[in-house]
Amino acid sequence: MNRWTAAVVLLLVPCVVNAQPLDVSKFVGEDWYGLYLNGQKSGFLMNAVTQDKDGSIVVVEDAQFKMLMQNVPQDLRTFAKHTYTADGSLIRFEQTVQDSRGTSAFHGVVEAGGLKLTSTVAGATKVDMLPLPKESLRDAFKQSMLANPNAKVGDKIAFSYFEAVMGAEDEGQSEIVAEETRVLEGVPTKVFKIKTHMTFTNLDTISYVTDNGVLLEDIIAGMITMRLEPKEVAKDVNYVNDVLVANAAYVDKPIADPRGRKSLRLEIKGPLTSAHLFNDERQFLAQKGDSFDFVGRAIAMDGFTPATLPITDDSVIEWTKPTRFVQSDDPKIVEKAREIVGDEKNSMKAAEKLCTWVDQNVRTSFSARLTNALEVLNSLEGDCTEHSVLFVALARAAGLPAREVAGLIYMDGSKPGFYFHEWAKVWVGKWIDIDPTWNQPLADVTHIKLGEGDIFQQAQLMPIIGKIQVVVLDDEKSS
Repeated sequence: MNRWTAAVVLLLVPCVVNAQPLDVSKFVGEDWYGLYLNGQKSGFLMNAVTQDKDGSIVVVEDAQFKMLMQNVPQDLRTFAKHTYTADGSLIRFEQTVQDSRGTSAFHGVVEAGGLKLTSTVAGATKVDMLPLPKESLRDAFKQSMLANPNAKVGDKIAFSYFEAVMGAEDEGQSEIVAEETRVLEGVPTKVFKIKTHMTFTNLDTISYVTDNGVLLEDIIAGMITMRLEPKEVAKDVNYVNDVLVANAAYVDKPIADPRGRKSLRLEIKGPLTSAHLFNDERQFLAQKGDSFDFVGRAIAMDGFTPATLPITDDSVIEWTKPTRFVQSDDPKIVEKAREIVGDEKNSMKAAEKLCTWVDQNVRTSFSARLTNALEVLNSLEGDCTEHSVLFVALARAAGLPAREVAGLIYMDGSKPGFYFHEWAKVWVGKWIDIDPTWNQPLADVTHIKLGEGDIFQQAQLMPIIGKIQVVVLDDEKSS
């Protein structure tokens, strides 16, 4: 099997090409894996396959992460259970994500030629009737079927997958790109290197699978490694990996006046791609040789006339719609947005009111969570992710097009540097960056935008987390 689990759980469902017949009996039992984030042990995962008396087959994946965020211990658990008929047809599945604030649950049942998906997020339950997914038991074991004694370099699997958290299907491809021989338990064994590319998140996974279908290792986006280990070794995890500190890009000296300066020029090194190069009125980011130039500029709104609420521009109206985790149509969020904005029709002033309210009312605490706006409104606490997702939901509820943004921000302290951060952008007649965590209606010049969109779209940041270096080229004080 090839499944990987993090805050975002992607469920691969391939259509197999050039694969051998599936013998489920050889996979019955448990396999244990250690989970590593950028080389540091951070959790463990258990795969289990059982076959019931009626012939139905149950596949379970249970992953637990133990890590630190600003020295605060964090626990995150993801659980998936899929049940198939004896001939491999999907019967049902359940998937849960459990974090410090509770559990999000997703249950799917095949019925009447379709899929009934029941999602419970922040205590609110939603039922969707969706087309029948393509998933089957053969799909769940796609890499084990691809890596067989007759396999060769160049063999491929085109696949689609249904992701319960996202509530949709996607597609991708796995390909054997190399083979090697490893000595496993004293026996020379052929091992295939398989590259999998997922279209929606644009992530690549490198897997090492033996010629009899045993998954030895997954490396997801060069960041998360899942490695086959004895049970007692896999479960031996301590809270030692501080993901915020370990993944920061430190600088050799503090930046003067980081929040008030008018411009900032940096040299950035790391595995950035065209998907990370955002250029707009506030920032310029472009490749220059083997590094990247960044120029941040403070934006002034002098002479600009903000749009009037509600926004009806067809080009941005999609960013006023609710999503599974930005529940801008929930009565509680609609009521709160109305309370904050009142009768204000000036879109910029409305955005400022929402930004200030989120900053003043959401208590800062660091947590590893599957974030959603309604849960944040109920708890009124969280880190930059929670501040931003609540702001976006309130903005949309007020008729303001808004979306999430992610990247880096400079922070002073004993270790000055650029830390991964999330903020928002809102359309007030043009798109502007707003940071509700820092109460900045116009985000300062140290914000380096590298991704935007929801948690799945931001997955494109995974290959660069912990791999960026920053050199300050221009440190003039603001005038």
